[in-house]
Amino acid sequence: MALNRNKKKDIIKKINTIAIKALSVITANPSKIEVNKINILRKKAKKIHVKIYIIRNTLLKKSLKKTHFSKLIKILKGPNLIAFSLQHPGSASRLFIKFNKKNINFKIKNAIYENKILDLKEINDLATLPTYIESILKFTLLLKEISLGKLLRLLHHIAHKSI
Repeated sequence: MALNRNKKKDIIKKINTIAIKALSVITANPSKIEVNKINILRKKAKKIHVKIYIIRNTLLKKSLKKTHFSKLIKILKGPNLIAFSLQHPGSASRLFIKFNKKNINFKIKNAIYENKILDLKEINDLATLPTYIESILKFTLLLKEISLGKLLRLLHHIAHKSI
């Protein structure tokens, strides 16, 4: 079904609004992936606050104007599945990398984070960034380890002083 002018404007406005709020974006080629698998990917994305769209490049280019992801306009070619990370910058990258491991035909193309186009190594680095909760947990464990270490040193020192 062809889209009329008003529907196209609505799509552009919707994607633009999401792009303005997003922390990072990643694109992939979905052409050899079954629709059911993409629907499963969309369900997983919804749980982690990632918005996924398959949209024509002309509409996508218009919707990315005046956003942090305008650099993507120059390199968009072929079919694209685009994902916007809304809460954590690495969540969409993490999702795509996990999906890529199970689906070899799923090719990750580009990603943009902090106004920089990322290569595949940088996309992997972005995907491994800890979330806020993971960072707090690591920090808490580090504090516990430091405190326990001081206590053990103190006990060792006391034990050797009394001899």
